[in-house]
Amino acid sequence: MRDEPSILHLDLDAFFAAVEQRDKPSLRGRPVVVGGLGPRGVVSTASYEARVYGVHSAMSMGEARRRCPQAAFLAPRFAAYREASGIAMDLLRLLSPRVEQLSIDEAYVDLAESGRRPLDRDGVAAVGAEVKRRIHGATGLTASVGAGTSKLIAKIASDLRKPDGLVVVPPGDERDLLRPMQVTRIPGVGKATADRLAGAGVRTIAELERLSSGELTGLLGTAHGGGLYRLARAEDDRIVTPERESKSISVEDTFDRDVTDPAFLRSTSDRMAAKVTERMVHAGLAARTVTVKVRLFDFSTHTRSYTLPAATDEPSVVARIARQLLGEVDTSDGVRLLGVGVAGLVAYGAQPELWLDETTVADATAEETATVPRLSTGADVEHAEHGHGWVVQADAARVVVRFETRATGPGRTLTLRRDDPALTVSSALPA
Repeated sequence: MRDEPSILHLDLDAFFAAVEQRDKPSLRGRPVVVGGLGPRGVVSTASYEARVYGVHSAMSMGEARRRCPQAAFLAPRFAAYREASGIAMDLLRLLSPRVEQLSIDEAYVDLAESGRRPLDRDGVAAVGAEVKRRIHGATGLTASVGAGTSKLIAKIASDLRKPDGLVVVPPGDERDLLRPMQVTRIPGVGKATADRLAGAGVRTIAELERLSSGELTGLLGTAHGGGLYRLARAEDDRIVTPERESKSISVEDTFDRDVTDPAFLRSTSDRMAAKVTERMVHAGLAARTVTVKVRLFDFSTHTRSYTLPAATDEPSVVARIARQLLGEVDTSDGVRLLGVGVAGLVAYGAQPELWLDETTVADATAEETATVPRLSTGADVEHAEHGHGWVVQADAARVVVRFETRATGPGRTLTLRRDDPALTVSSALPA
């Protein structure tokens, strides 16, 4: 274990929503929700103004609309997110050669490799403040930073004073920091593990710390129980590893009792598909292959996979395929474990899916149909006369555009004909 708080964790605050508020001045200070806008859409990111109303990532978009109908609901703009992320990560790599990017909006940095000294509490706090200033100056975004003697402590510290926080945990204070916290603050402790621990009377990390290694491995298994035994004592010797490459992303859960209810299995599969897709989107990835893993009552394990002709990050697509694959396995005698995963991951090099779908519109006078592309809400557009704007609302005939950029301040809103020849989709990001 390290004797100085030289591992730093940085998390860009409410990243997707913050980029939207930066680029769309009329949304600053307002609730913003980014995610899939279809009937089975899932929230990717909610601004802090939306979180006040209980909106959070992985929530269905329908529930988010019920909780906060006054929010701006926007489709993702991955090109903008990847640009901002790239700037932030490049600044971290100037600080240290050892940077481990976890996703599009968070990373670990090994300050021991930075050449900076001293790396005591004050020295690390100064480095953290400098990094935050540089990122804000270059991107207009805020970040929360945590630092400590391990990845575990740095990650937890960065969550303590969001948004725009900075927390350095000095050596020797780690266990005092952890003890009052709920066990779910430890990475890898999800609902199933938390419920099992609660059944043993364990809800806080202090209560977890009182369990022996034998008790934990008996309750959770050798690998999981042994890992939690160490983490509850702030024992984490994982190194910061550059060049992380995700080959697959998956979520699985072991049930306390064998499950035979097909409706419960389908809903669990849908929830897992949403979680997997959320992780994928935050990593700036899309997947070609969807996989379902089913362990039956007799411990036999069955895996089913389907490969798409093109990569997707759409939750409804992943959920639909996962349900189909689940239906290929006979689960009538009971399921012990269910998992949903994606593979064949590719990074987005450009903004995908500006055109969400195609709507067939009937022309009652001409008695013929035409196919009209529908712009996604939040998409960037250019107008020959009015300049840069973004789509507030669109249908087959008209599009409502607010003309503004991050530098102009709130702009005016105009309703235009959808076929206006001066209106085009913008491939360039607003300055």
